[in-house]
Amino acid sequence: MTAKTRYFMFGSVLVLTVGLSIGLVAYYGGVPGGLFAGQPGPAELKYVPSDAAVVAYANVRDVMNSQLRQRLRQFEGMTDEGRDEFKDKTGIDIEQDIDHVVACMGATGLGHEKSGLVVAQGRFDQSRLEALAIEHGAKAEQYKGKRMVTAMADAAHQGAASHGGSMAMAFLGEGVVAMGGADSVRQAIDRAGGSSSVLSNQEMMKLVGEMNGASMWAVGKFDALRAEARLPAEVSERIPSITWFSASGHVNGGMQATVTAETKDEAAATNLRDIIRGFTALAKMQAGSSPELQRMMPDIQLGGDGKMVALSFAVTTDMLDAIVAAKGAAGAIRKRVPKETEKQ
Repeated sequence: MTAKTRYFMFGSVLVLTVGLSIGLVAYYGGVPGGLFAGQPGPAELKYVPSDAAVVAYANVRDVMNSQLRQRLRQFEGMTDEGRDEFKDKTGIDIEQDIDHVVACMGATGLGHEKSGLVVAQGRFDQSRLEALAIEHGAKAEQYKGKRMVTAMADAAHQGAASHGGSMAMAFLGEGVVAMGGADSVRQAIDRAGGSSSVLSNQEMMKLVGEMNGASMWAVGKFDALRAEARLPAEVSERIPSITWFSASGHVNGGMQATVTAETKDEAAATNLRDIIRGFTALAKMQAGSSPELQRMMPDIQLGGDGKMVALSFAVTTDMLDAIVAAKGAAGAIRKRVPKETEKQ
């Protein structure tokens, strides 16, 4: 993306990072009880295509307000510089103005182009965002009664049609913004008008229905993740055949999460459990007799039967305290070593 479109997506990548960065794809927190009444999942699922390969949700407010995030800020030495710059440009306070985010990734493989969509619900200054986009080279248009702004994703495509290499943002309703490829955003508007959405995908919605009670989750076809990961062939070939996956959890002072995989057959499930046990045993062996390392190890539970494999783990407050303490000790050693070297 060029400098002209630097702020066009208005932090869509930042929103995803904030919402979906704790874990492999997305997880953890608590959802207000009546939020999803009437259907599994958030209302914004009506904008997601029926053939989406992966669907993810993040309750940004829960994550931002969690004790876990405050501890991570302490561990990483995070500052508010980036947040303040983003707010100055867009008027959006990431921690206060974004309630939740729904994201999806399209089908992958032969005959499918990469596609993605992010739908954020919160409080946005539509006029300010549109003016900022236009200032950085975007163009405003109307599509089926909805206001859209589009911009080329790459300078090499400046002469291409907007349906090709362009990014877009549309205001779908009060406090609801969609961001992604121009085609994906237009199709989201179509779905708001009654076109088929992921709500009609029974397999996907069954997984989504199991996520109620979690404020961050991801569900979908494992092949989509495998394709995006671009793993070396020798690694990819050793991963058992997994069809569907789900990840969910809860954030408080620490983090509790569950990852579930459905494999092609029982033999693949057995193989996957053996691989997980091997990695777990290796980690425990490396921790050895060191109390400090043992305190940093998550409590991992392996379960599931038949074709299902379930992995649960917890990151406790003791673990986080141990990590912070280890970081402090390492910093003290780095400061002391130069002084001792000077004496020699």
